[in-house]
Amino acid sequence: MTQTSENVTWLTQEAYNQLKAELEYLSGPARTEIAAKIAAAREEGDLRENGGYHAAKEEQGKQELRVRQLTQLLENAKVGEAPAAEGVVAPGMVVTIAFDGDEDDTLTFLLASREYASEDIETYSPQSPLGTGVNGKKVGEDAQYELPNGKFASVKILEAKPYQG
Repeated sequence: MTQTSENVTWLTQEAYNQLKAELEYLSGPARTEIAAKIAAAREEGDLRENGGYHAAKEEQGKQELRVRQLTQLLENAKVGEAPAAEGVVAPGMVVTIAFDGDEDDTLTFLLASREYASEDIETYSPQSPLGTGVNGKKVGEDAQYELPNGKFASVKILEAKPYQG
């Protein structure tokens, strides 16, 4: 999954299907389950001191936020394939960089929307300072990006290959 500056999110068919299934579950069965939890907790009496009720309401709020996020994401989604060309940094690519020209100090990450983040690989948004700095660069080129303190850091692109999931 990748994002562009026009608020279009490019998804692989697999990612789209996973997000759509999550939305359908959260909008249907999960809403019914949380409503039942809230009703059961409400029957316990005094709501001011009812921990189960407050926990269920908090869970409901988080669930509804996720429903809104998924709805917006899928409304702006376009289904397509991950970038096919190796060697040029683009959203959907796994990128390896070296900091300040030190080939031993490297970082490998997926350049993609946070929605596609996984525990397997660190993910940087194309809109992040690092993502903006490396996007469009070729293997072997140097890139600069702005640090939070206003200074600039340099990195060298060592590898860029399509994310395989």
